[in-house]
Amino acid sequence: MTDYATTSQGDRVAYDLRGGTGPAVVFVTGAGPDRADDPITAETAQRVADAGLTTITFDRLGRGESPAEGRLDLDRELAAVAAMIEVAGGSAVLVGHSSGCSLSLRAAAAGLPVTGLALWEAPLGDPAETTQAWADEIERLLDADDHENAMRHYMKDMPPEWLAEMEASPAWSAIARTVAAYRADAQSLAWAQRALEDGTLDVAVPVLAMYGAETFPEMPVAAASIVAAVPKGTEKELPGAMHSWEPEPMAAELAEFARACAD
Repeated sequence: MTDYATTSQGDRVAYDLRGGTGPAVVFVTGAGPDRADDPITAETAQRVADAGLTTITFDRLGRGESPAEGRLDLDRELAAVAAMIEVAGGSAVLVGHSSGCSLSLRAAAAGLPVTGLALWEAPLGDPAETTQAWADEIERLLDADDHENAMRHYMKDMPPEWLAEMEASPAWSAIARTVAAYRADAQSLAWAQRALEDGTLDVAVPVLAMYGAETFPEMPVAAASIVAAVPKGTEKELPGAMHSWEPEPMAAELAEFARACAD
């Protein structure tokens, strides 16, 4: 059963709460998925809840059952994360996936009540200047309501078959419009890359930077750069492929990490 919470900025966020007794874990997805088409995250959240923890999965702004209009920027997205932490009990480990990693890093750096960060395959590593120019172009295209080219630009460094599959869909125009929800992702990635490069990443909580056993070569490099930039960082390889994880070992890792962060 879907529940809803209203953020400090007035946005309505749809979420699923599982468990409800142990330390809290909030999953922060990257660009694209909502709860309805993300069974791997749902299964992982259920397994973590079955291990005795509280878990929350939610539809980020402008996705799924969290419709939102206007400029969906980083501040509004952080307010949504804050609302989910409040629902979870007032503090939580954030589990970031892809650009959800940079959102989670920003949430911790902004002082949200985050007890730890579990980050899966943060897509970081380009020079900060390059990442900022990429993010600025996405914002320019979004401001011009050029959703199709904004989506193409967002995905320009991803495997080309991903975009080709989207463009071949009869729903391409509708799919492209979902890029309006990616502004916060672009902004957070630009911020995170700059913070890593100039040494201003201020995250004191434990950070677990993970990547799959079968992954893109940039992902272990990004994980190592994050771990090197924080005082309590650990890098770890887990079973996974194609930018995703396997639910059972991931759930076990998250349960152990969240309990350690709560001690």
